[in-house]
Parts: sequence; C-alpha cells; structure tokens
Amino acid sequence: MKNWERKKLGDICGFVRGPFGGSLKKNIFKPEGYAVYEQQHAIYDQFDDVRYFIDEKKFNEMKRFELNSGDLIMSCSGTMGKIAIVPENIKKGIINQALLKLTPSKKISTVFLKLWMQSESFQESLKEYSGGAAIQNVASVAILKQIEIPLPPLHEQQRIVSILDEAFAAIAKAKANAEQNLKNAAALFESYLQRVFEKKGDGWEEKKLGEVLVKTETTDPTKNPDAEFTYLDVSSVNKETKEIETPTVLLGKDAPSRAKKLIKTDDVIFATVRPTHSRVAVIPEEFDEQVCSTGYFVLRTKESVNNKLVFYFLLTKGFNEQMEKLQRGASYPAVTDNDVKGILFRFPKSMIEQQTIVRQLDALRAETKKLEAVYQKKMDDLEELKKAILQKAFAGELRGGVVAKPAEATEPKTEKAEIIKT
Repeated sequence: MKNWERKKLGDICGFVRGPFGGSLKKNIFKPEGYAVYEQQHAIYDQFDDVRYFIDEKKFNEMKRFELNSGDLIMSCSGTMGKIAIVPENIKKGIINQALLKLTPSKKISTVFLKLWMQSESFQESLKEYSGGAAIQNVASVAILKQIEIPLPPLHEQQRIVSILDEAFAAIAKAKANAEQNLKNAAALFESYLQRVFEKKGDGWEEKKLGEVLVKTETTDPTKNPDAEFTYLDVSSVNKETKEIETPTVLLGKDAPSRAKKLIKTDDVIFATVRPTHSRVAVIPEEFDEQVCSTGYFVLRTKESVNNKLVFYFLLTKGFNEQMEKLQRGASYPAVTDNDVKGILFRFPKSMIEQQTIVRQLDALRAETKKLEAVYQKKMDDLEELKKAILQKAFAGELRGGVVAKPAEATEPKTEKAEIIKT
C-alpha cells in the first residue's frame, strides 16, 4: 500500500441526506415534472422507473437535493447500504428522505468509491455505526463523514477499477451460467414429470382424484389438554423442497383452532391456501398419527394407487394451472378439498408400472436436487470470491493487470439420461 493515504469520507465527498419526510408529502406530487428518486433506485441501480414527480417551484425550493451525473446515491433505511452511480441523461430530479447523495471530489474515482462502499469493510462499518442490524436507519451524516477510506493515487485507483471490472465481468458470466444450469436442472425434471401424466393408451385409466382416495379423519387435540402432539401448519412444508421442515410440538390445550386433521404415514398433504405455491409433502413415519392444519387437503390413496404417484401428479404444471383457475379470493386465494377431488388423474392400472414410474421419478428428483446443490454452491462461491477480491483490492494486494478468472459453471456429469431410460 505504498503511496496510499487514509482519508475521511468527509474530506473527499460532499454529503447531502435526503429531505425530511414532511417536505415531500404525497399531496404535492404531480402526474409529471421533476423526478423524486427513491431507495429503489439505489437498490436496483436503475433510474428509469420513477413513481413520483414535483413541479418546478418545489424543485427550485429543494435544489440542494438535486441529483447530477456522477453523484452516488446510497439507501439509508430498510435495505441499507445499497450504492448506485447516477448515470448521464437521467430525468432531472431530487432525492427523497431514504437516500444519501455523495458527490466525489476530483481526488477520487467515482467507480473506485462505489466499489469500496460495496466492500465488506465499509458495509460492516456501516452496520456498526448504525446499531448492528441489517434493516434499520443509517448512521448520521456526521458519523459517516468520519469513516476512513484507503486512497491510492488516482492512476492506481483507475488500475484497480480496471482489474475489478475484468474480474467481476468474468464472475457475472460464470454466475449467469450457474443460474441457467440451475433452471435447466429444474426444467428437466418438470418436463419429464409432465410427460409421465400425459400418457394414454391400453393399461391406463382416468379418474377424478376423489375416486382414488379413501376418507380421512379429523381430530380435536384440545380433548387431551396435557398431551403433546406435533402440528403441521401451512408454512411447515417448504414449497421448494416439498419437505416438512418446521413442525411445532404443542400441548393439546394450546392447539390452534385449525389443528383438526389427522395425518398418517404415507399420506400426501397439499396446501389449499395459496395453492399455486405448491406446498406438497408425503408424511414420513415420524409424523404418523399427528395433526395438520385445515389449510391442507389430506390425500390417502386406495390400495390400487401408489401414494407417491399422486404426490408427483400434484407437482405437475398441468395440476398447478388448474389450481390457478379454481382458486378464489384476491388477498387470500384458496381452493377447497372438493376442488382438488374433482381434478382428473391419469394413471396406469398396473401397480408394478406405477412403482416403476415412481422409482424413476424418485431417482430423477434426487439427481435434480444434487445438481441444484452443485449450482447453488457455485453461485455462493462466486459471491464469496467477489467479496474476497474487493477486500484484496482495498488492502493494496492486487498485483499485475489480471485477476484469475473463475471457472465456467459447466454441468457436472450426471446419470439423468440413464435414469429416464430405465
């Protein structure tokens, strides 16, 4: 860090905190005019989508809060510490109370300053001076001005920015590949799943779901006030993994009013509240003879139908689309148990064929989960790499003109094709 200085932010930037909320009441907003820039513009680093406007008179009164090209804005409440550089040719306007405007001096590169403010070092300082929570109000301008930045000569700042631009472009490309591979893995499973239940021909039949189910029981835990039971609320099933993750152990006397449905091993439960969220799970043995919410439809299959086949049917795009058409209620959309019972279900009559299909789907689902874990780890690792490179940059540890590029997120070898063929 030879020739690097440490400067207080207040010595190299102008600071303007957005006006008090009372200065920008909704009754003064106009259909068009001068833009009022909000926290969303810093969070999403975009300046095109403007919701609020003021007239010229109000703009001139609040000229101090005007945004100019090359300024930085930082979100100051809620999602705190998000930074964006104001581009050229934005709509003329001002910041609101949730933003801080920084105007860099000629001693510092605007991009260098933005990158430093995105570093873990600055973000941790921001949390520390603002009380430690991730969602809150940012520290006062007076305190922020005292935070020190490691400042190399301008030509060195520009070199660092160039290196970071190259490294981050490579990281962004690798991350985009990983995200696409993650989508591809999910799409592969969904596509195969849909094809399974579109089959027709000899040996297959079509019935309403209700015709392949047996009646289930209700229960009342309050009749045994001191007895413990496990309760599955609608949120207990993870809508991504389709697994029970947050059961609650309660005493009968503490049972919520919706704790009414008895569940048994191998039952399939489907949340009829917000049905397109697809909260579906198979009940494992550990939850045998326990209780779930009336927000679930409990599906217990007849001996002639494999319960896992019904589970997979409920995951299909076709079933989800029918739930979307049937759901009622704008703020709390839901379907009834009878709505689900009325859905047509196509399946092979042969139990052996049902079991074969379930084995194939189980294997493909397990492989898909494995791939998703690989790609998710790849994205997490890339995010950590970005943080590490930033940290090295502002510790003066970048050498030469190139940072090693991350490996491409290529698809790992898999047995997907073999699974589908078996």
